[in-house]
Amino acid sequence: MSHQILLFYKYIDIPDTYEERMIQTKKCKELGLTGRMIIAFEGLNATFEGTDENIKLYCDWLIARTGFEDIHLKFSQGTGQSFPKLSIKERPEIVSAHLGREDLDPRETTGKYLTAEELHEWINSDKEFYIVDMRNDYEHSVGHFAGSILPKFENFRDLGKILPELEHLKDKTVVTVCTGGVRCEKASGFLVKQGFKDIYQLFGGIVTYMEKYPNQDFKGKLYVFDQRITMGFNVTAPEHEVIGRCQKCEAKSERFVNCSYNGCHKHFICCENCAETSGKSYCTTECKYSDYYEPFRHQFRIGLLGKQV
Repeated sequence: MSHQILLFYKYIDIPDTYEERMIQTKKCKELGLTGRMIIAFEGLNATFEGTDENIKLYCDWLIARTGFEDIHLKFSQGTGQSFPKLSIKERPEIVSAHLGREDLDPRETTGKYLTAEELHEWINSDKEFYIVDMRNDYEHSVGHFAGSILPKFENFRDLGKILPELEHLKDKTVVTVCTGGVRCEKASGFLVKQGFKDIYQLFGGIVTYMEKYPNQDFKGKLYVFDQRITMGFNVTAPEHEVIGRCQKCEAKSERFVNCSYNGCHKHFICCENCAETSGKSYCTTECKYSDYYEPFRHQFRIGLLGKQV
């Protein structure tokens, strides 16, 4: 039995987020879907996995609902184990993007849509434009568009901090890209609000481009927020290029791990050769020693007689 992963978002008024959560939860449980959905007054953002048949039934149901007729749905191959459970939650925003601008609403201000076909044509022409990757730095470390601008920020909420890096592009043509498009709705609108003159966003996100043009222009794999961690199309083809680098030895790798130190848990690329023989991995020597000495510090605090010292 084959499985599919469904990715979608929709900026649409949700007057009663609790009621919408109940409706979505009931339908997903009926169809045995797993995955995540965020519901806010501004819309929905979801990634679900299910059998091919049940994903189709969910999509048919969703499209039949008022306001969702034109929703853009993205699909990729699933494993049946990409998500441990179903999680549907209410949040203030459908993507954590509070940028200090209460008036920033993608339903009113956003960049112009650019399809995958149009971007492909631009890339293969002499047109001057700049691709700005709006994902976190650990995401684009394993895959990104060739020649794109890769701002260094660990969280999308920090977008405002990297504005100085982009100031020189205010009068240029800029295309923002992200995984499925939802972050670019706000990122491109944010740039418009900051006075950037010609802002586009890749419609459907990187996953749509990769599906249409596998191993072209976008190099490496796409980071995804499920148990697959990364995904690609035709990754066994000779054209697939591994651009990820082990943080420790710089060898080519697409293997992500979490730092084993409980005080860190940073996500980073670590090749098999650099993994600890104990099965643990540390992003820095400091984390390794901190993890080693943590039990001794705890014993010192408690004291040999079990008294606080």
